[in-house]
Amino acid sequence: MTSSRPQAVHIPFAGRWHFSRAERIADAVVHIVGLAFAVSAGTALLVMSFIRTGPGEFAAAVCYVIALLAVLSISLIYNQWPVSPVKWVLRRFDHSAIYLLIAATYTPFLVQIPDPALAGFALAFVWSAALTGMALKILLPGRYDRLAVLFYLATGWSGVALAGPLSTALPPATLTLIAAGGVAYTIGVVFYVWRSLRFQTAVWHAFVVSGAALHCVAVFDCLVISRM
Repeated sequence: MTSSRPQAVHIPFAGRWHFSRAERIADAVVHIVGLAFAVSAGTALLVMSFIRTGPGEFAAAVCYVIALLAVLSISLIYNQWPVSPVKWVLRRFDHSAIYLLIAATYTPFLVQIPDPALAGFALAFVWSAALTGMALKILLPGRYDRLAVLFYLATGWSGVALAGPLSTALPPATLTLIAAGGVAYTIGVVFYVWRSLRFQTAVWHAFVVSGAALHCVAVFDCLVISRM
């Protein structure tokens, strides 16, 4: 006789998502603040850069704003979704979207490099690295997670290899904001791996929002403020 009881569905990493109501609310607030900033700042960036940049630069700005909004939106949905098989699927897109934001953030800065060949190579490299990371996260979810953290950091700081050309092409304030954003993201990784800390996700995402905000201001400085 066959049992009519439903079979339990195994959800990988389900134990990592047992957060209190207060932790979930705090995390949601951080995301909403980040999204509100991204919408307002992103809109201002696109409107003001439209008349101050060339077609390639403006396309880079559009790519960046879309990626920023996508990352924050996906992260909010994923982190607030109840524990279920759907959440496991959303995790793939949440983690892969980080690579998208890294590449999209680099794009407005790399197109400033005067040497077209070097700029093209740098863009090809950062987007190839990002697409590789995204593919691994989507096709092999839950595997190589520790290695992925190192890959995030390596891809994010890969621009150091172009410190010379970038320091010549970008305004000093832009460079300072880029570095500050990178530091915020890097410090945040400490809290990303510190899973026993209460409000860990909210703190981690606060550093993410801070880093994203600093980089958004850097893009604004590069494409708008420095050209006024």
